[in-house]
Amino acid sequence: MTGPGSGPGHVRGGTHPPTPRPPGLDRRLLHVLRDVGGRAGVGGAARGLSFAGEHGAVWLAAGLLGAVVDRPRRAGWLRGTALVGGAHLASMGVKRAVRRARPPAGEFAPLVRTAGRHSFPSSHASSAAAAAVAFATLHPPVRHVLVPAAAAMCVSRLVVGVHYPTDVAAGALLGAATAAAARRWLTGGPVA
Repeated sequence: MTGPGSGPGHVRGGTHPPTPRPPGLDRRLLHVLRDVGGRAGVGGAARGLSFAGEHGAVWLAAGLLGAVVDRPRRAGWLRGTALVGGAHLASMGVKRAVRRARPPAGEFAPLVRTAGRHSFPSSHASSAAAAAVAFATLHPPVRHVLVPAAAAMCVSRLVVGVHYPTDVAAGALLGAATAAAARRWLTGGPVA
């Protein structure tokens, strides 16, 4: 039975209008990067990165490892880990508000399953960028590993065909901004 308050697009408190399709350039870039996933080894590597980044797991683990190994900055590593979780949660909140559908499976043949059906912004990109900024703030030499690893995580979401480039860019901006805004807190100072 259908009626007011039921059916596709209904959410508690009303309906959300459908989100517009991403611009042509966004789709073309996704086609190029998704096609790269068909090359030997590339698709498997991208799937592995996507799996490791699910719910920010690899970045949360890295932060906790930092807290164990780097005892003088333990509190900072724990704060950084909390920021990674916070960036991930913030991206999920934005996803629920924007409600952009993931790239159509019939057009992009995703290489992985996803936890949800909304794509903007990429939570993988949010947590990766937050980790890169937060952890490099605490221990600058790790940026040589973290920045390329975070970039690879971001690109992996395109290669597996589950995000548009603008999803990934917005997620990375959200994560980096979250961590950058709390740099003083990370290092033990008050938040400005």
